[in-house]
Amino acid sequence: MSVIAWDGHTLAADKRAVLGTLIRTTTKIFRIERGQYLGCIAGYAGNADAGEELLDWATHNCTPKDFPAAQRDDKNWASLLVVLPDRSLHKFESTPHPLRFPPQNFAIGSGRDFALAAMHLGKTAVEAVEVACHFDSGCGNGIDTLTLNLASMPVGGHWSGSGG
Repeated sequence: MSVIAWDGHTLAADKRAVLGTLIRTTTKIFRIERGQYLGCIAGYAGNADAGEELLDWATHNCTPKDFPAAQRDDKNWASLLVVLPDRSLHKFESTPHPLRFPPQNFAIGSGRDFALAAMHLGKTAVEAVEVACHFDSGCGNGIDTLTLNLASMPVGGHWSGSGG
């Protein structure tokens, strides 16, 4: 229950965390400052504990043997969207091998369809998350945003992460 939207410039996410019947506020998007995805931004949707574990895996060594076991559990998993400095996308779900997408509008989470429709109609990622929060009860509690920091790209201007 979340919405993470990417419009080619901004990664935006709602801040709602649902713990049973309790609603809290949290952060679901992050700047990656180490490891293979250094210089990337990422966000997760799904179970927060699984999302945090998947994010930790992606910010360290990304080796297939260390892939979180929870990701293979159909009841306790998360999706992780990683935006690379060239604006291409890696999406992780049930395996340590990313789904790779060229630069494009993208969204994950329960509010994904609302966000994608909004961006298709010319809205920004922030506006798309606002739309999803209006229609999806699993989304809300404000919005966080991140943009790529191209100054953090590795020396030489080439990012070589393979995601697995």
